[in-house]
Amino acid sequence: MEQERKNTDPAQASRSLRFSKLPERIRLEDTVEEHQAAPHDSVSGAYNPDWWLIRMGGL
Repeated sequence: MEQERKNTDPAQASRSLRFSKLPERIRLEDTVEEHQAAPHDSVSGAYNPDWWLIRMGGL
């Protein structure tokens, strides 16, 4: 059997401490941020449910 070599290099010691374990898990709920893309203009009543169809040239 080979004897384990002990590292005396400080850079190697810091790397082994840094990469010796996996990072903490991140929940899926923490990776998603939901917010309204554009505020709804309810004052002028400008809501048109077929806006996407008009905008994309379907009419």
